[in-house]
Amino acid sequence: MVEKKEQEAEVKEEQVEQEEPKEEQKEEKVEKVEKKAEEKKDPTADLGKKEKKIVESIETLSVMELSVLVKALEEKFGVSAAMPMMAGPMAAGAGAGAAEVEEKSIFDVVLTEIGSNKIQVIKEVRAVSSLGLKEAKDLVEAAPKAVLTGIKKEEAEEIKQKLEAVGAKVELK
Repeated sequence: MVEKKEQEAEVKEEQVEQEEPKEEQKEEKVEKVEKKAEEKKDPTADLGKKEKKIVESIETLSVMELSVLVKALEEKFGVSAAMPMMAGPMAAGAGAGAAEVEEKSIFDVVLTEIGSNKIQVIKEVRAVSSLGLKEAKDLVEAAPKAVLTGIKKEEAEEIKQKLEAVGAKVELK
């Protein structure tokens, strides 16, 4: 019995010795994760002294004061703090007045009607857009639909002429 107790004690000691390195490894992992988190938390780490000072002074401002500051900076430097994704739809809506002032350079080729030569139109759509047969057929059958978007004026006019030559009606937008 004494031998059993001694063996059990030895086994427990071995287990404790094995667990200690595991705990140390866990602690090391936790420290690494904490260091990474600290690095991510400080977005000013790459900034110089002047920039850090500016960020610190901005941190003390209230939301209203910050709003006034942003507006003043926008007016002073002629820039906008609006997100570019938001600017696209707004510019498209307000673009009617701007279109008169500046000639549009990028167009969308829109197939409005297929006409009587459906197969020829599908072939031409495939040729100009590099679509597969099924995709081109679906696009043609779904008219009015954009064939190509965001292309230069010269290229858009050339594609329009090709499609109109096979009997389709096309608009440039």
